[in-house]
This record gives sequence, structure tokens and C-alpha cells, in this order.
Amino acid sequence: MRLSHLALPLLSLIAAGAARAEDAGDGGARWWSHVQSLANDGMEGRGTGTPGYDRAADYVIGQFRALGLKPMGTEGYKQPVSFVEQVILSDRSSAALVGPAGEKALAVPGDLIVSGSGGPVPESIDAPMVFAGYGLHLPEVGHDDFAGLDLKGKIVVVLSGGPATISGALKSHARSERAHWLAARGALGLITLVTPKQVEIPWTRRIALAGAPALYFTDNSLRDTQTPFLGAQFDPAKSALLFEGSGKTFDQIAAAADASAPVPSFPLALRLKAQVAAKRRDVSSPNLVAMMPGSDPKLRQEYVVLSAHLDGYGIGTPIKGDAIYNGAFDNASGVASLLEIARALKAGKVKPRRSILFAIVTAEEKGLLGSRYFARRPTVPQKDIVADLNFDMALPIFPLTSVTPIGYDQSSLGQDAAAVSAAMGLPITSDPFPDRNVFIRSDQYAFIREGIPALFFKYGFKAGTPEAETEKAWRANLYHSPFDDLNQPVLPAESAKLNDYVTAVTLRVANAAARPRWNQGSFFRRFAK
Repeated sequence: MRLSHLALPLLSLIAAGAARAEDAGDGGARWWSHVQSLANDGMEGRGTGTPGYDRAADYVIGQFRALGLKPMGTEGYKQPVSFVEQVILSDRSSAALVGPAGEKALAVPGDLIVSGSGGPVPESIDAPMVFAGYGLHLPEVGHDDFAGLDLKGKIVVVLSGGPATISGALKSHARSERAHWLAARGALGLITLVTPKQVEIPWTRRIALAGAPALYFTDNSLRDTQTPFLGAQFDPAKSALLFEGSGKTFDQIAAAADASAPVPSFPLALRLKAQVAAKRRDVSSPNLVAMMPGSDPKLRQEYVVLSAHLDGYGIGTPIKGDAIYNGAFDNASGVASLLEIARALKAGKVKPRRSILFAIVTAEEKGLLGSRYFARRPTVPQKDIVADLNFDMALPIFPLTSVTPIGYDQSSLGQDAAAVSAAMGLPITSDPFPDRNVFIRSDQYAFIREGIPALFFKYGFKAGTPEAETEKAWRANLYHSPFDDLNQPVLPAESAKLNDYVTAVTLRVANAAARPRWNQGSFFRRFAK
């Protein structure tokens, strides 16, 4: 175990839970065995479109066959997805802030990280900038940071956070949609800032990930932006540079954002000038889809989807000599959970009346691309998919005493989760950090965008607790790094408990007389078809 990477709260909590796979019971041991198979160095981090991903896919397909699940891809268990891989060539790229005092060069990616996702990056850009506060366009709740701003031909700069009076789900949705919304209004790019207090992943780690291949759909109709659009992040320690000459300071604005207070929108005094070099190639990577037919002659024509992403970051920038980003918890653990849930459903006395689709998707780390493709072009009629239940990085690093099913307050699935929570003694805890955008950061959001109710299962904890400090330490030190590997402490028995919980929720949804429905007041009800 690499104990130097872990905070003391994490170590003490795991020690209290007896973190040994051999003590975890059959369910925990089997789960951990799947994780070991998917996250060992031989899988080379399961990067989308790589041989390592294909080897991991072969393992999952073998498990599907052993469980007797029916192939439901377009090519057996596989649903191939075509992408363009785009790598930003930082050594051939440059950027500068231009103002009355001249040019100030920016290091790429040291100061400015250019994203290669979404679509082709513009080769050259020279444009004025505007600051658009939190960058939230939500006229439905009386909030629009873009109101009164001239966006055409501009680079739009936005800040993390948002008003506490707006739900985390709604703020997350607005952030997800804004590149598309801005491009449609003639904006040329988007720079996102994070206040120093809201930093989740250290900037040095983001720099290490900056050279990783990005992906976008080959099919232009599936992209969020149809023309070249600049997406970038700015070093939180240097964000003050953007506000020079504007009459406002980044420190003042960041303090307001940290307090969820109103943040103004205004033109900035500087322009951004950049040259961006990139290389591209075509790649293909499959989603994996299998079905457990329902037992009811009528309801078996409807489907409950269980989803988890198989891809990881692959081989990347070495950190302390290790270049394999194994992705043990993110997200070999989620795929392992789906395999164990399939086993439990197969062996259980109570059979699901609706059919269960197991969707192991690709390219989640590249922008939920595999799940977006499946949700838009499913291998069963989309209208017959009644729900998605998603597993991603549940983090078995402290005892499971409550659950946080992200999205539980948006649809009747929350009632199903609450009923199982009451029966199993695992109360529901609301999302302790709603401005992290968790609602849109995993594959369930692809289904929500298509009007399908969904839940995303996490260990429950409250802000300010030892568990919160443990989770924060894991994200700061292991998340999206080579140290999310098989050497870290783990509580397999706690994962088995969460698997049992989700199995029970699955059965409840699959066997209900009525299909799940959006709550009357849910913003996302408008997407229902």
C-alpha cells in the first residue's frame, strides 16, 4: 500500500473496517477478483481505443457468456462507436494575453490547458474576452449570467460555483449545455476557472493529464458544437491575470463565488491570442451490451439499464515512475459491481419482470461519449427503456452506513431507493458537494438528456465528517492518477453491501406495475419523450 499518498482519516477508517479481501465474504471476494482482473498492469489502464481496453472488453464478454446473458450489441455483445482522437501538441502551441501594455505569454499547458474534446480545436484564435460570472443560463429560475453580454466573436470566461438557491442538478445541467449554447450564439470559446478553495484535482495533476488523447464523435451530428470551438482551463493560481485592467479582482470574485454570492458579468480588458496544434486519427471502441430477459410476457419488452464505464486513462504521464493509470476504483470497481449484480439477479428466487440491460460503456473519461451514443442509438427501442441505474467510482474506502443515489430527488426512482434504504437500514444522504457537478459527470446523465429517469449510486456521507475528509484526500491524491491501483486500501465487504442495495433497487424497479416517472416539479421532466 502506498500509505504516503493517503490521509490519516482514510487509514483509520479503513483499519476499522478490516480492509482485506479474504475477510470480505464470497460477494466481496468475487467483486475484488473482477477488479483485479480489470485493473492489473496488463490492462494498461484500459484507454479507449487501445489494446488494453480490448483485453478488458474480452474479459467482460467472457463473464457475460458465463452468466448466460444474451448478446445485445450490434456485433454480438459489442456496439462499436467511431471517434476521432485528438491530441493537443503543447510544444507546438502558444498563447498570450494581449492588452494596452502589450503581450504576456502564457505557458501551454502550464498556465492554460486546451481541451481536445468536443470537436476539432481552432488552429488560430485572436478574440476579446468577457467574464460571465458562474456561466449559468437558467432563465427558468430567474438566473442568467449571460444577460446583457455581447457574446459573438468572444472568448467567454466563467467561474466555478453558483447560487446556493439553485439545485446542484440544475447548475450541473446548465454547465453541461453551455458550450453548445454559446457556440450557437457565435462565441468562439470558453475558459473555465476554479476558485482556489474549490480545487478538486491539483493543477500539477491536470497538467500531467493534458497530453492525454481526447475524443469526439466522427458523426458531426452527435457533437455538442458543429464548428471549431476553444475549450480551456486556467491555472487557479494565475487566474488574476485575466482580470487585469477590468476594474475587478479575481480575489474579490473568488470570495463571492466561495460564498455562493452574486457574481457580476462584464467585459474583460484583455484579448486571448493562441495558436493550437493538434494531431488526429480515427479510432473505434465498443460499448458492451448484454440482456437478462424479463420473466413477464408483457413487461419483458421494457428495459432497466444498469450502466458502468469500462474505460480509463490508459498509459499517461509518469508520476513517481508509474505511467499506468490503472483505474481500479474508477471504474473497474463499477464494472465488477455490475457483474456481481448480474450474478445475484440470475441466482435469486425473485426474477425481474422487466428485462435488464447491462451496458458497459466506453469513453466516459472522454466526455460520456459511449453512454451518449448508446442512449441516443440504443440497441432496443429507446421508448422501452424505463430507467438507468449507474455505477461509477463508488469508493469503498470507509464503511457503508448510508447511500447517496444522485438524482433521487428528480423522479419516482427516489421512492424506490428510499424504500430499499428503509428495508436495509441504509438511509439516504443528500449530495454533500453539489457544485462538484457529480450529476452530469457520469453516464446516467446521458440517459437523463434523453428523458430517461436515472440514479447514480455513491457512498453516503456529510460534509465536515471524517468520511468527507477521507473522500477529499482520495480525490486529491489518487483520483485520475497511477495510484488508483490494486495496492490501495479497500473494503470489499462494503462494496458487496452496496451491490446488494442496488440489486434490491433494480428488482423493485423491474417488478413495479408502473414504469418510473419524473417528479412533477423536476426540470428534467421536459426531456421525457
